[in-house]
Amino acid sequence: MKKNILTLVLLSSLSASVFAHQAGDFLIRGGLTNVNPDNGKSAILLADTDSTMTLTVDDNTQLGLNFVYFYNNNLAIEVLAATPFTHDVYIQDKNSVLGVDGAKLGKVSQLPPTVSVLYYFNTDSAFKPYVGAGLNYTIFFNEKFSDAPKNLGLSDLSLDGSFGYAVQIGTDYEINKKWSINASARYIDIDTDATFSVGGEKIGKASISVDPMVYSLMIGYKF
Repeated sequence: MKKNILTLVLLSSLSASVFAHQAGDFLIRGGLTNVNPDNGKSAILLADTDSTMTLTVDDNTQLGLNFVYFYNNNLAIEVLAATPFTHDVYIQDKNSVLGVDGAKLGKVSQLPPTVSVLYYFNTDSAFKPYVGAGLNYTIFFNEKFSDAPKNLGLSDLSLDGSFGYAVQIGTDYEINKKWSINASARYIDIDTDATFSVGGEKIGKASISVDPMVYSLMIGYKF
C-alpha cells in the first residue's frame, strides 16, 4: 500500500512538471462570465439639482472569452472579451417626484475589454493559482428608456465610455496537457456619466459608479 501511494505521488509530481506553462504557450478559455455591478445608488440630477431620485444597475451573465499568452512559467498577458452584457437600470423615487419608485428606468449594453498581466505561482501541482492587474475600457451602447419613462418625457439616454483599472485572482486546474478548468474573480473600476433629456431639454445627469465584480467559470485549451 505504501509503495502504491508513493508511486501515485511521484506520478503526480511528474505530471505537474509536464503540464507546467512554458514560454510561447497560448491558452484560449471560454465559458460563463457574470458582471455584478456595485449595488450602491447613484443620484439623479435635474438641471444640476439633486432630484432625490437614484438609480441602480442589475447584473448580467454572458459568454466570456479569454486569450492568454505566456512569456514564461510565471508571467502571462491576458485579454478579456465577451458577448455584450445588457443591464436593466432601476429607479428609486421615494419622494414620488415622478411616481415611478422601483420601476425599470431602461437598459444599457456594454462591452468591457480588459488587458491584464498575470503572475502564476509555482505550485508543482495541477492547480495553477494566479493574480493579475490591468486596464479596462468599457464601451456603452444601445442605451434606451423603458416605455413608462418615455411617457414621462424622458429621452436621449447616453452613457460615456470609461477607462479604469482591473485586479483579479484566479486559478487554472489542468485536466491534462491541453485542457483545463478556470475560475476567476476580478474587480473592474468602471465610472460613467449618464445624460438624458426631460421634455426635450438635456437637463438630466447621473454619475454612475458601476465598479462591478466579474466572476468567470471557463474551460481552457492550450496550444
